[in-house]
Amino acid sequence: MNYKHTQIGYPMLSVTLAVLVLFARIHVMSAAEPPSVDSGTNLLVTSIMVLILFVLASFGLLQVIIDGKYLRIKFGCGVYKKKFLLNEIVSAKTVKNHWYYGWGIRVWFWPKMWIYNVSGFDVVEIKLKNGKTYRIGTDEPEKLEQAMLNSIKK
Repeated sequence: MNYKHTQIGYPMLSVTLAVLVLFARIHVMSAAEPPSVDSGTNLLVTSIMVLILFVLASFGLLQVIIDGKYLRIKFGCGVYKKKFLLNEIVSAKTVKNHWYYGWGIRVWFWPKMWIYNVSGFDVVEIKLKNGKTYRIGTDEPEKLEQAMLNSIKK
């Protein structure tokens, strides 16, 4: 069974927009001041601001794809990707994350697992043959769980 869904992380996109407004304000205010540092420093600061915005925006979308062989996840435009062989997955079930697990890419040591999430608390937890546990966030957990279960039974 093929499955493809993109979850939009509105909280992260809101944070990205707020940071963009803050950076724009800083940039406009610094342009109005007489130059106190050389242009190389201004270019460095602007580059860092653009990099921060790019990283924030990259965690605003999470795409989950199940094709014939892999379960794939991709953040944003593909800066971070991960894929799992379907024949390595032994179980998939819908669970809820605790609020303190956060969003983004997280590793937890108790219980030991990796979490990939952009918004909300609904996730599908998968366990691999090697004993590793992963949680993949989604805004349609039942559909993702069913798609995974159908794909790993083949």
